[in-house]
Amino acid sequence: MNAALNLPELVRGLAADFAQRAAAHDRDASFPFENFADLHASGLLNLAAPVALGGQGATLAQLSDVIGAIGRGDPATGLVLIMQFTQHRGLGRQGNRWPRELAQKVVRDAVEKGALINALRVEPELGSPARGGLPATIARRTPEGWRVSGRKLYSTGSPILSWYALWTRTDEEQPRVGYLLVPAGLAGISIEETWDHLGLRASGSHDVVFDDVLVPQENAVDLRLPNEWVGADPQAQAELAVLISALYTGVAEAARDWLLEFLHARKPSSLGASLASLPRAQEHVGRIEGLLLNNRRLIAGLASDLDGGALPLANEAGLIKSLCTNNAVQAVEIAQSLTSNHGLTRHNPLERHWRDVLCGRIHTPQDDSVWVAAGRKALGL
Repeated sequence: MNAALNLPELVRGLAADFAQRAAAHDRDASFPFENFADLHASGLLNLAAPVALGGQGATLAQLSDVIGAIGRGDPATGLVLIMQFTQHRGLGRQGNRWPRELAQKVVRDAVEKGALINALRVEPELGSPARGGLPATIARRTPEGWRVSGRKLYSTGSPILSWYALWTRTDEEQPRVGYLLVPAGLAGISIEETWDHLGLRASGSHDVVFDDVLVPQENAVDLRLPNEWVGADPQAQAELAVLISALYTGVAEAARDWLLEFLHARKPSSLGASLASLPRAQEHVGRIEGLLLNNRRLIAGLASDLDGGALPLANEAGLIKSLCTNNAVQAVEIAQSLTSNHGLTRHNPLERHWRDVLCGRIHTPQDDSVWVAAGRKALGL
């Protein structure tokens, strides 16, 4: 089926189901395998892949709507889905060096088997690769293939991934840096369940350890000399900014939805009416609406530009990501300020939304690098 034909209705239904399961997965830090079974059955796992590779070629605007809706239901699921979408979209990007047959297999496996992929980049010694440095994960070339050893942190979706796009360097005299496409489940791969965070507890962002793992020679999909990696792809960065912004805006919308129900339902005897009747409550809800409107407009505008072939100005995508994630955090905090202890109890979802939305600030690019870059540009430095 072409999922895009009935996309809004389909995704709303899935998100409602995911929302019913989200609290339990958050409490147990368990991975929502059933959500991805539903996404696969609904034909959504190849939504972002190019048509030429067997995907559905959805627009960025469509993908952002999907992620925003899923973020309202279960943002941990939404984050894993972002990684699938960005990896699949990258396969069709100009300059992509992946062998066509491997790119087609990744997409075909998503359709036939529900296979997911993510890039594994962050390391204990390196931190975020976006801030520079060479990976400590080493690929040794041998007659039978590449032998890979290393450890990757924050490997979102690790319990369910079928493919790792592994950021590594070679042990050659003149080392190359780039990606090996590693099938999950090979001998020497282990997952250490280290993810025990405040928010997005169901994302399965554990450590993945590679101990002399044998990878086929042809799975070196993109290895280059370090100086050939000339910074992040601005198109990819801008697309990720759209999807990350949509995810956390979805979390804030879920918090807003719960708040509205709470304000109507809560009727203190001293007031003789619902809290929704109070001007203070109305003012705070209005502030939340303004923040969410700002986010929706920014996301839609950037997605429209990118779908139309226009790249944003330098630093613009990073600023939009920073504005949207911080607006989302502020919206949830305003909701908490109106609900007192009710907003902090685990019996209500607002405290979970607050914990989840805080994770928006962690994704690359972080606020400090965004603001420094924007400030330098404004100052002409």
